[in-house]
Amino acid sequence: MGPPHSGSARLVLPKHIMGIYGRWMDRWERKLATRDTNRVVRPFEWGTDWLSTIGHPSIPAEVNGDAPHRLSRFAEQALAESERFYAYEPVRDYQLRESRLTFISPVRSGDSKNDTAHALWFPAEKGPKRALVVLPQWNSGSDGHVGLAKLLNRFGVSALRMTMAYHAERMPVDLQRADHHVSSNIGRTIHASRQSIIDVRACLDWLNQQGYERVGILGTSLGSCVAFIAAAHDTRVKVGIFNHVSMYFSDVVWTGLSTQHVRKGFGEEVTQDDLRRYWAPISPASYLERMQGRDLHSLLIWARHDSSFLPVYSKQVLETFKRLQLPHQVFTLPCGHYTTGQFPFNLMDGLAMCRFAAKWL
Repeated sequence: MGPPHSGSARLVLPKHIMGIYGRWMDRWERKLATRDTNRVVRPFEWGTDWLSTIGHPSIPAEVNGDAPHRLSRFAEQALAESERFYAYEPVRDYQLRESRLTFISPVRSGDSKNDTAHALWFPAEKGPKRALVVLPQWNSGSDGHVGLAKLLNRFGVSALRMTMAYHAERMPVDLQRADHHVSSNIGRTIHASRQSIIDVRACLDWLNQQGYERVGILGTSLGSCVAFIAAAHDTRVKVGIFNHVSMYFSDVVWTGLSTQHVRKGFGEEVTQDDLRRYWAPISPASYLERMQGRDLHSLLIWARHDSSFLPVYSKQVLETFKRLQLPHQVFTLPCGHYTTGQFPFNLMDGLAMCRFAAKWL
């Protein structure tokens, strides 16, 4: 394994220029972050009713009526039995019509719209049979990462762009945003993340059925977290491209600019440490050691001025990959979270991901 390295996107500027650049980038980030006016601060809920619908691991319906204790026990057992927690019944109703793949999710939420999984298929015309499952960011629309999928095709890599739970075509009629995937309802957030992770594995099954044996996952932001955990539990994944990284799901929600309305929903009911414990089963930090000894090459992308995935948390991922000697490369973007989607940073980001996929897949 070669040593980890930073990408060529790193800016090397005098400190006073970097200070000016950083302030300018922060203003641009905040301007982009406040474009959406439909964010809703929703009430806090323990969401223990969602745990009983998961079934893995088995937790008593009530533990002395104590929701915090029940969530803690659930998280402990889910981590101890993570293979079982992320197990699923194989899908038998795949339907590919033109370029759209649909199937009923192995995980049920009770909302038929959300429980119908959608993915767009972009097969490369030439080259070896290799493919990535592609996961856009939180609250992406139906066109999220379609351009990236087409760019991957130009590098000879097929792409199956999957819609995560509660997003776009899967969004319940009473929502305007994918609030049910990341919210101040602790149990429902666990359930939604598990559903997206298992749907990714079902997409890998479909790719295998089409003859694609070299497969990987590419995820951005929330999609990066989902991709991490799916890759950690599925040895078929040979390439993981994680676009914006953080160790703990809860740290991003608690401190990120894009999730401050979610943070407000928790009020004083829980602390950041509490949430880190409850959401450990849906956090990459819990599963990185599962990647040791694998034929798995990872690209870790972080942004130096990220206000949603704070750099301190991204650096924890880089340090852990290095400590565990996991095969990986690092690409550093000289921008923030929202500005990653702006020119020229979107081009830099897209090319870095496509080149890595073409080389290692």
